[in-house]
Amino acid sequence: MTKTVGQLLDAKGSETWSIGPGATVYEALRLLADKNVGALVIVEDDRVCGIMSERDYTRKIMLLERDSRNTAVSDIMTAEVRTVTREATVSECMELITEHHIRHLPVVEDDRLIGLISVGDVVKAVMAEQAFLIQQLERYITG
Repeated sequence: MTKTVGQLLDAKGSETWSIGPGATVYEALRLLADKNVGALVIVEDDRVCGIMSERDYTRKIMLLERDSRNTAVSDIMTAEVRTVTREATVSECMELITEHHIRHLPVVEDDRLIGLISVGDVVKAVMAEQAFLIQQLERYITG
């Protein structure tokens, strides 16, 4: 039985960190550091409009020698965001993560942000499911 995103959020919590698209990249970096997270969901009018990760900063600010204090988050965020709902399965999330080469999936309900899951969350869930299946098979075989 595969877990749902809702079950993952229930276990890990649904705390998310977000910032507006008009904030500076520097402000976003401060929030990333303060909260010790690797990505922020970009929210405008309570709706997900992008995601910004440390990778975005590295590739779009550092390597291009741009000024993070004078660059808006909207200039470097990934605007095409893949989202999931609480009803999505871990398998569906793994497929999205693999197919689109992404590391974070915002969880939405009625187009509003309610959580965030990472590739690490998904991999842990898959590993737990596999361990459970192996245990059940071993019990069946050994009687």
